[in-house]
Amino acid sequence: MNHNPVYLALDLPRLDAAEALARKVAGHIGGIKLGLEFFCAHGHHGVHELHKIGLPIFLDLKLHDIPNTVAGAMQAIHVLQPSIVTIHAAGGRAMMEDAKAAAGENCKVVAVTVLTSLDGDDLSSIGVNANPYDQALRLADLAHSAGLDGIVCSGHEVGAVHKQWKDGYFVVPGLRPANGKVGDQKRTVTPREARDAGASVLVIGRPISRAEDPLAAAKAIEATL
Repeated sequence: MNHNPVYLALDLPRLDAAEALARKVAGHIGGIKLGLEFFCAHGHHGVHELHKIGLPIFLDLKLHDIPNTVAGAMQAIHVLQPSIVTIHAAGGRAMMEDAKAAAGENCKVVAVTVLTSLDGDDLSSIGVNANPYDQALRLADLAHSAGLDGIVCSGHEVGAVHKQWKDGYFVVPGLRPANGKVGDQKRTVTPREARDAGASVLVIGRPISRAEDPLAAAKAIEATL
């Protein structure tokens, strides 16, 4: 069993390029994260192709709709055997409960709290009068009480959430190695810092996929853990 917590965010537009990159770094990552862009472009076929590499698949679909629709979507992806699926905590308790009930037996359902691209001003503009940290903790409590496996949160929040939810499964995106570029993620932490704070899964994309040498980049991140 590969216990490497790094999931490579694989949102390349071409399936052959995505598959080639995943195969290149497969020995130095713990899984593959496929997001909405990949899923809309390549669908079930693309997921099946990447399953052949032999790593766990994380479907980062961030489902958010009425409970019955989300439950139906969860059932529709059983055949893909995802290890992790994301839904939005903002969809509410009933939606989260139904999503978990409809998930495959070995699938962890984790809730997105506050997107890492949002800061306090962004939340205020959509009528949420809380800072990202407080809002993430509030939604984490709701996800916990709804019976989900864990949450997606930024590296700044994972330590506090881990204290409240000892056996939770915590997915941390927006990670950049100590020497990396920040890009459009406003709240960043290094992979090591996130792991030390209690992260279960470290989602890393551009620092590997856009590196001059993706294999060397994956090895370097693995070495810090």
